[in-house]
This record gives sequence, C-alpha cells and structure tokens, in this order.
Amino acid sequence: MSSNSTVDNLCAPDDHLCLTREYMQAVIIVPTLLFLATLVTLLFLFLRRFCPEKKRPRVTTPGNYSSARRHTQRHSHRSHLQGIDAPPGIDPLEHEELPMSVQQVQQNVRPAFPQTSTERRHNAFSQVTALPMTFYIKPTDTVSLYRARMDNRDVVLRVLRERASSSEEEHFLDFASFVSGLGRHPYLPELLGVVSLQPPMMMVMEELQHRDLLGFLWRSRQDSGGSESSWDMTEKRIHIMGGQVASALEYLHSKGCIHGNVGARSVLVGGDLTAKLWGLGSAYRRRPQPSSPGEFQDMEMKKWQAPEVLARGVFSPSSDVWSFGVLLYEMVTLGDPPFAQIPTTELLQHLQRGKNLKRPATCSSSLFSLITSCCHWNLKQRLSIQQVINKLQAGEKSANGRTVLRAPQPIDIERYLREAGYGEAFNYAVL
Repeated sequence: MSSNSTVDNLCAPDDHLCLTREYMQAVIIVPTLLFLATLVTLLFLFLRRFCPEKKRPRVTTPGNYSSARRHTQRHSHRSHLQGIDAPPGIDPLEHEELPMSVQQVQQNVRPAFPQTSTERRHNAFSQVTALPMTFYIKPTDTVSLYRARMDNRDVVLRVLRERASSSEEEHFLDFASFVSGLGRHPYLPELLGVVSLQPPMMMVMEELQHRDLLGFLWRSRQDSGGSESSWDMTEKRIHIMGGQVASALEYLHSKGCIHGNVGARSVLVGGDLTAKLWGLGSAYRRRPQPSSPGEFQDMEMKKWQAPEVLARGVFSPSSDVWSFGVLLYEMVTLGDPPFAQIPTTELLQHLQRGKNLKRPATCSSSLFSLITSCCHWNLKQRLSIQQVINKLQAGEKSANGRTVLRAPQPIDIERYLREAGYGEAFNYAVL
C-alpha cells in the first residue's frame, strides 16, 4: 500500500505514461525474461530428446585393449583400427603417445617369420636367429624368442606361435599392453613395438649386449690374465649397477607395481654396463585376475623372497627391497646362490631363528651393512627404496673401483641349480 501510494503521489491519476514507466519492471520486464527462459529450457530438452548425438571416435587404451580387439575381429570390414599394433613395417611403440594410429593393412599379406639368420621375409627385421634358451627361461610351446636387427639396432623378438588359441593371443597382447602402460624409464628395457594384426604376433624389445646379469657375473669369475675386461666387477661397479636397478624399482613402485622377482636373472646388462630391470612376468601375473586367482603364486624363486612372502604370500615394496638385498649379495659373490646350504623347505625357519646371509670375503663392511639393512626380518625396519638409492649413491664416491672381484672357482651349473632351488620353479630373464 505504501508503494502504490508513492506512485500515485508521483503520477497524476490521468497520466498513463507515467504510471506505465513506474510499473514497467514488475509488469513487463520480469515476466518477459521468465517467458524467454522457459522457451530456452524447452528448446534444449527438445533437442536432447529428439536429436541423436554424433558418435565420438573410440580411443583404445591399454586397459581396454583386449575388448577393443575382440570388437575389431567382429567388424573386420573396417579399414581403420586403433590400439597397440604394428603391421608390416613395424612402427615404434611410443609409450607417451598411446594409443597408436594404425595404417590400413593389406588383408592378402601373411608374413612368414624367417627361420634362418640371413633370410629377410619381413621388411622390418633382418639377421633373425633363434635366441638360445637357458635354464632360467621357462620352456614354452607358446612363445619363441629370436634376436634380430631393426632400424640398425639389435632387438629381441618375443614371438607367439601362429596357431595359438584365442586365449593365448589375448594373454600375449594383454602382457604387451601391461608393459607399454608402464612407460619409459632409462633402466627398464625399451618396448619398441608390437605386431598384432597378422601372425606371427610379436613383441619387439631392445637387446642388451651382455644379456642377463647372472651370466655376466659368471663370466666375471674368469681371470683375463691381468688385462682389463669388459665384464670386470668392482665394488664401485656394484654401487653403480645397483643404483640403476633400485631406480627402476622405485619407478615401478610409483606406478603401483610390485616386481616380486628381483634377482640377477631378472636384470639385463647393456654394452656400456648399464643395468636394466626386467622379469616383469611375475608382476603382470600378480595383478588381480578373478578368472585365475593364485594360479602363479609359486612361480618365483623362494630363496630370493622375503619372510612375509614365504609365510603368507604378502608382496609389498618392502619385499622387493629384501630381494634387492639378495641381488647385491649375488653381485658381490659373482653369482653365488643365496642361502646355498639351506634347503628351501627350511629357509623360513632359518630366518625365524634370526639368521641371515653370511658376509662374503670380498664384501666390505659398508656394503654388507646395506645388504643386511635391506634383508631385515621386520619389514618396517628395512630401508625404503629411496633410502637404498641414497646409500648407494653416497657409497659410490668412496667405493673401491680398482680391485677386481674374483671367485675362487668357476660356477658348477648342476650344483647351482640344486642350491638355488631351480628344481621347484622357472624364471624369466627375457619375457
């Protein structure tokens, strides 16, 4: 009433223009805005209801690669595919740029894998030869290993047999996706590509000249007659190579990946003596897989496992640190098996009694202190992997780089197999 009285006082009763101006906001503007808002809302709902959205192109990531591949098989008439792939003329697999774009594939081309060292039936590879299997590589009828040349560099080909089942193909490609998903690291072997559209499917990895660290250590036992050799081991070299492996472990842990199989057999050595951590098959198999829980839980070598793994099967970054301590022991002894005199069935009881690795004669007190700090019974009192890296870097400055480590005798393979417990499981130096 007071508002109307104010307007009446301002405007004469017969001044309709003045009255319209004063009531414009309440009578005209606000209702008009509400009406327009209602129209926009109704138009939006109409478009959402009756106008179909354009389908966005599907991007295949490593996590859904398997399902995308099955979808591709059901629609083979499509000219373009997506995913981890490299048809004839293999493309490098750049981890930062997944998924890869794939060129159109000629359906009438079926590459045959060369079986000789000089035959070149695939444009990408040359000088292909079978990689000799050793006792620490599990024999398999599903995958064969070859070495070859690609783009003027040595590579290892992990080749799936042509008549593999669909489940074997899916497992093969899933492992390739797992490795590529880890990304690049200077101390992890580089995945260069994956051939998957046409048989034979294969993973292409960089080859490291000196192969596995275990064989490298055994060759280091040989006296080169006083002259320097490319495989001479010193305590300083142990700190350098150990730091490289520890750096790779730290990276895997940052990715939420527990290696679970650290040992000299799982480390590869390059021509410049760079050490790179491999043996990722156990980490891949340990991922949650509802279809086959616990299927691979006994594949790893027990003499490299932490007490909590032996007792309860509990893997953690701390259990990798324990195994890393055993790796340092292997390096300083030039490939001796850990706990050589202790049967595997008695190892847990041996550790429960407070006993551990014995100090090798060639091991300095500082290096042995690092080994025991890694292999502490209580996992909460073990060093973290970052602390291990710090101690290795600090110790490298004062470590002996002149005295070459030697072993009193060459390795006895049969004895090593027995003392290391290889009769119970197989392992992979190259997967």
